[in-house]
Amino acid sequence: MKRLSLLLAVALGLATAVSARPAVIECWFVEDAGGGKLAKKPAALLLRQGTESPPPRPDLAPERYLKVHDPAGALQAAFRRYPRDAPAPHCEMSFYVPLPASAKWLSGLTPEQSCPRALDGSWLMVSMSSPFLSFSSLLRPQSEPQPEPAVITMATAVLTVFTHTPTPRIQMGQDALLDLSFAYVPLTSKAATSLAPGPPPFGLEWRRQHLGKGHLLLAVTPGLNGQVPAAREGSVAFAAWDDDEPWGPWTGNGTFWLPAVQPSQEGTYLATVHLPYLQGQITLELAVQKTPTVTLTPAALVWAAPGEAPPELLCLVSHFYPSQGLEVEWELRGGPEGRFQKAEGHRWLSALRHHSDGSVSLYAHLQPPPVTSEQHGARYACRVHHPSLPALGRSAEVTLQVAGFSGPSLEDGIGLFLSAFLLLGLLKALSWAVAYLTTQNSMEKKTE
Repeated sequence: MKRLSLLLAVALGLATAVSARPAVIECWFVEDAGGGKLAKKPAALLLRQGTESPPPRPDLAPERYLKVHDPAGALQAAFRRYPRDAPAPHCEMSFYVPLPASAKWLSGLTPEQSCPRALDGSWLMVSMSSPFLSFSSLLRPQSEPQPEPAVITMATAVLTVFTHTPTPRIQMGQDALLDLSFAYVPLTSKAATSLAPGPPPFGLEWRRQHLGKGHLLLAVTPGLNGQVPAAREGSVAFAAWDDDEPWGPWTGNGTFWLPAVQPSQEGTYLATVHLPYLQGQITLELAVQKTPTVTLTPAALVWAAPGEAPPELLCLVSHFYPSQGLEVEWELRGGPEGRFQKAEGHRWLSALRHHSDGSVSLYAHLQPPPVTSEQHGARYACRVHHPSLPALGRSAEVTLQVAGFSGPSLEDGIGLFLSAFLLLGLLKALSWAVAYLTTQNSMEKKTE
């Protein structure tokens, strides 16, 4: 019975994961309008599979309303981790023309002089982006005539590339692992193809975009023997097909590893999967962060007399990155009102100090106003907010000691002192008496 319950729970979990995939993705169809301008028209992708009739969309032309056939299950895999309450990804669609890759190290993918006839016809490229997903897919619309009146166009997802970490945030000095998955559905059937069974060779490249130019970091061609450019910055890719089914579809992995990331390595990363005459590309935005340390000077106590201002407080916020997004707040905790409140006084920030590792530091200054005896025991706190910190930030504090604090009276203090003095005298007298008695007893024993 327990095993049956477990299987039922797993099945329900899988059903929930599948149902989390959106049924329809609203897109924009982008095309050249001439004169250097682009035209955008509404479009939609129907992702759910099934035999039922598609919901009518009279607002869309049939060629811009696509029901996607996904034999490799790439769409389901891409949306498996997509949060239910997250906004739908931004989606754009455009025409695509199959072409050989221009890089010399990829020439082995296209030994033919011309594009194979199997790739003839119209193609569409779909790109989706959100904080949770970066996705690209090449769609082949159905070429066979459809029954009139056509309300939707059938299309097959041929090459799909996606990542679940489109905006990775990496701590400075730690390794970056950028996941990449892809899937390929061959267009020719087993009987019609002249290729050897098994997944085809492919090319994978990772580039970093900087100042409008792409700098090649890594290039690999599993299944080919040609020369490829050397990897840069110690990068490694786990590039391989996940299975070796003879006729497909196939899924693959191109996850990228970059060791000990530094600020100079943040930016836009382009991952491209090359198949003969087909390319799928996605973008990722890598950000580097370093968490600041917060130190307050004086470290423990700050003294002031009633009516006088305490000495200036210095809050050192050190070795953080990036410099943008830093906020420093001064708080007064405790005091006569017994709660947190904004600390009064003159405050300012120093200039940034740059370190060799790319991180920065600065001082936050606070000159508190004159204090009262009621503020004795209150604490000044320097609270720092930064994108690398949790929502509450990080803080350091110092306790305020007010001279002449109206605690115990002078008479009480003198009484306590005299009591302690008398008690100490009594203890000394008792010790002398014990020593005297011990000496007398020892002398009596000797005389006996």
